[in-house]
Amino acid sequence: MEDKMQEKKRGFWSAGRLVIGILLIVFSLVVLFQSCAAGVVNTLESSSDAGGSAGFLLAIFMIASGVTAICTRNSRKKAGPIIAAVLLAVGALTGFFNAAVYQDLIIWGIVSLASAVVFIICAIKTKKA
Repeated sequence: MEDKMQEKKRGFWSAGRLVIGILLIVFSLVVLFQSCAAGVVNTLESSSDAGGSAGFLLAIFMIASGVTAICTRNSRKKAGPIIAAVLLAVGALTGFFNAAVYQDLIIWGIVSLASAVVFIICAIKTKKA
């Protein structure tokens, strides 16, 4: 009976990692598109704002953490969720500190930070077999 409960718990976290990983990859495409637009506007206005480049970096961090989450979803080790959480936290900080003109970076930073918190909880709840 105990083994079935452990399998259900691990299955829940596995499905959660898969869903969040897919969402992160989809959201990163939106961030990439917005970042390109912000970069073009910055270039046309001869602005020194780095919001477009920061958005590009945030999207790369989101893609990397999404792929990490998907690839390590069935793992019983804590390394996968920890790596994904660190990547997302660094991406969120990049977005927060460079959101002067491109204000959507704050929203994507919050999404990234919330996902990082979920991965930290997942790492804490993951038990080695």
